[in-house]
Amino acid sequence: MPLRYAAPLLLLPASLFAQTSPDTTRTVALPEATVTGYGQQLPLRRTAAAVGVVEAATFERFPQNALTQAVNTLPGVRLEERATASYRLSVRGSTLRSPFGVRNVKVYYEGIPFTEASGSTPLNLLDPAQLGALEVVKGPAASVYGAGTGGAVLLRNRRPVAGQARAQIGFSAGSYGLRRYTVAAETGSATGYFRAQYARQILDGYRQNSALRRDVLALDGELQASEKGTLSLHALYSDLDYQLPGSLTRAQFGQDPRQARPSTPTAAGTVAQRAAYASRTVLLGGTYEHRFSDRFSSRTTLYVTASAIKTPFLIDFERNTQLGTGGRTTLNYRTALAGRTLRLQGGGELQTSFENSRNYQNRAGQPGPLRYDDEIRTLTGFAFAQADYELPAGFLLTAGASYNRLRYRINRLTEAVTPPFAAYQVTRDFRPQVSPRLALLKEITPQISVYGSASSGFSPPTEEEIRPSDGSLNTALQAERGTSYELGTRGTLLNQRLTFDIAAYDFRLHQTIVTRTDDQGTQLFANSGNTRQRGLEAALSGWLWRMASLENVQVPTPNGPAYEMRNVPGSVGLRAFASYTYNHYRFGRYESNGNDYSGNRLTGTAPHTLTAGLDFREAHGFYLSPTINHQARIFVNDANTEAAPGYWTFGARGGWRRALKNKLELDLFAGLENATDRRYSLGNDLNAFGNRYFQPAPGRNYYGGVQAGWRW
Repeated sequence: MPLRYAAPLLLLPASLFAQTSPDTTRTVALPEATVTGYGQQLPLRRTAAAVGVVEAATFERFPQNALTQAVNTLPGVRLEERATASYRLSVRGSTLRSPFGVRNVKVYYEGIPFTEASGSTPLNLLDPAQLGALEVVKGPAASVYGAGTGGAVLLRNRRPVAGQARAQIGFSAGSYGLRRYTVAAETGSATGYFRAQYARQILDGYRQNSALRRDVLALDGELQASEKGTLSLHALYSDLDYQLPGSLTRAQFGQDPRQARPSTPTAAGTVAQRAAYASRTVLLGGTYEHRFSDRFSSRTTLYVTASAIKTPFLIDFERNTQLGTGGRTTLNYRTALAGRTLRLQGGGELQTSFENSRNYQNRAGQPGPLRYDDEIRTLTGFAFAQADYELPAGFLLTAGASYNRLRYRINRLTEAVTPPFAAYQVTRDFRPQVSPRLALLKEITPQISVYGSASSGFSPPTEEEIRPSDGSLNTALQAERGTSYELGTRGTLLNQRLTFDIAAYDFRLHQTIVTRTDDQGTQLFANSGNTRQRGLEAALSGWLWRMASLENVQVPTPNGPAYEMRNVPGSVGLRAFASYTYNHYRFGRYESNGNDYSGNRLTGTAPHTLTAGLDFREAHGFYLSPTINHQARIFVNDANTEAAPGYWTFGARGGWRRALKNKLELDLFAGLENATDRRYSLGNDLNAFGNRYFQPAPGRNYYGGVQAGWRW
């Protein structure tokens, strides 16, 4: 398989890395990487924001059974698995509000809004092998992506090289019953491409009641419909079924971390109740981009999604069916003002969904009597505008804002209360919010830039927070509002052999939404007052040794997401990287149930995280990628009296990757994770009833496999 231009685990995709051959003075430089960022295709060094990128090569250096390890190479970003495939994503501290699922972060899949109108994001529908890039815009991103204080995540699938076709098949197996099967076919031309991929994953699980089965089919295509228009179509089908082992107390965790939540004299455990999650989801979307001229273009996206979800847990058995539709349109115009380039963009996004949710009593994994029956209609949307103005002396000024609306309408049709029961309706129409952003960037040299920004965000409660699974309707819950101030610098040093990206920020959040867990495992939510979240993020990477040979690899073109083959400096050599995050997060004014938690450390957020490693590749195709991870101690309750211990873990993947006669591609690999068999909890339950805070992570585990392809 062609190697991407980006070295694994870079916050900054490798750009501008020049290499001088020992027998010539000619310097060969890579094309400069571009990122979507705030909607403009700009070089990363010209983007006045904290943006992290995970490329396909980064996903490939880890076992592809989960997104977790690749995403956690980005500073300021933390992805956790509370149960197998049950993701919880934190961008700059949003874990506080994310007991399960993904909250407070807007996610786009191939430009399609992937975050539901209700505010939740089902990341577990995706298979890591399908992703070609993951881009994280950290902090309030309202000027382009609407409501949200955590940031935005932009997902792109893999895409073929123009003029090349390929068929691939892969298999891997590992500890705890892991089996993975992948099949892919793709073809690319100068006017478009088509790619199809199917992935199946089966896992028995590290803990009791933690098995998984996931089938994912992804279809992607693009066609230049006319000289000025390009049409892209995307389809995703995911069939997911995994068990929920539940959380443990400290004593249970110490006694046997592989056990599921046990039964008690007053309540059945997760095994007895057959706790699990199952869903079937289909997403269909299309984007049409029209270039009216070299200066003016438009991009319009429409989508529809449908899902059926079944979730038996400790006391309730929930069945949901949901239909969502929406669209997004953006207009881009480039002109000159006082002889300087001015880029303008504006547009809007609208999403709507209808959900029928029925909750029954859970009787050992089977629905019992109906508890309540709801119909939920959600309508959300925003309009936005942004301007980028190239000023003298290498300055770039960015200003933008969005206007956001959200409305929930919940019809309760049935409720298991003392008769007579009369159906009723609850409507939450959140007050419109304007969220601005202002940023200024300065190029110190052609390789180094510094920037500063100020932005605000508005993050309303999700439908699951207003309507938790205990049947209550939390009509008092208010939206979060936050303001962020940020300074950063990025670039290259030492003759472009060292890449760095450093950012410091001060984020103040008001009406912060916090969570607690009741005795039945139900997550409940409340506004806490305010928090102050100050942090430092740093990523460094560079070549310790590199061969000067050129090779033909796949790189992005400078003006868009398309790829082409170019001769660039070879990736044979030894590369090192490190990614560090410091979080100084504190509650401001916060009182709950007569207790004053003001000044305490923010629940569920580690003060220090570190990821570091090496990437070695030699000329015959052998490679080795060791990685070390560290997370400091985390407080798991607001009182700061209980904590999950910090930990260090080590893993590595190695193998042999080679293209034979430029047709047959082989990748033989093996690896291990948690090599020291460290016992730790990943994805803790915060403020849990009965002190059940801990979700044990897998112990030492191994994997290996092969991927073969044929290209023509």
